[in-house]
Amino acid sequence: MSRGGGKRLSGPSSACSQRHVKSRRIAMKTFFKLLVLLGVVAYLFYVFADISGKRDSTRCKEVNVIIVDSSYAGFINADEVVRILKKEKIYPVGQLMEEVNGDSLEKALEKNSFVSIVKCYKTPGGRVNINISQRLPILRIKADNGDDYYIDNKGVAMMPENYTADVAVATGRISKRYAAKNLVHLARYLHTNDFANDLVEQINVAPDGRVAFIPRIGCQVIQMGKLDSLTLRTQMQNLRVFYDKVLPTVGWNTYREISLEFNNQIVCKKN
Repeated sequence: MSRGGGKRLSGPSSACSQRHVKSRRIAMKTFFKLLVLLGVVAYLFYVFADISGKRDSTRCKEVNVIIVDSSYAGFINADEVVRILKKEKIYPVGQLMEEVNGDSLEKALEKNSFVSIVKCYKTPGGRVNINISQRLPILRIKADNGDDYYIDNKGVAMMPENYTADVAVATGRISKRYAAKNLVHLARYLHTNDFANDLVEQINVAPDGRVAFIPRIGCQVIQMGKLDSLTLRTQMQNLRVFYDKVLPTVGWNTYREISLEFNNQIVCKKN
């Protein structure tokens, strides 16, 4: 007892002892948690190894083909996928699932120029799933050197292969480099602008590089000059005003040529 009859106060050694006990309890709890976690990991590894080690005697019963953006272009469909795989003699239906090689399926389908990305995977029940992302054509090239192909929004060439897309056609002096570097910018604009997309049916490239549009309506030729992505939007805005306000007044067949080559000017030639 201390003076005055009060309780004995705990000294520094007692407090250290309590902290030591508390630390040991925390350490033990952490240890047991790690032990449980290691047990779960070991169990999952065992289950995975056990499943992987067994031979899968299931045969492929179905090929499920999913075409991304199928509503925008019909160049690739399930029937075409089946045809390609059968031609390559790797169509998986009837094969043992363990013998179905997803990489081989993907490589065979990627040979088609309208296919951008292919992912194949298996699911229980003997099903092979094939997900395909398409390249969507935005312009057809029919050059005077005989080249005939589509380009997508990255300028990648795609062979027609009996497919037809409702896009503008570019004709004239067109190299593949010019198409991928210059025409792709114009095609992107046409593809995203309703007025331009509805108006332009044909694009002709002259030997000197000057570009002309052939519209779907009217009999005039629209001269654009050499392509410039910086002025294209302004040119098309001016043309929109001309079509909305001038042609309905003077008549759709009054002019045989409309030129937008000069800045903020529209020069016309009458029939």
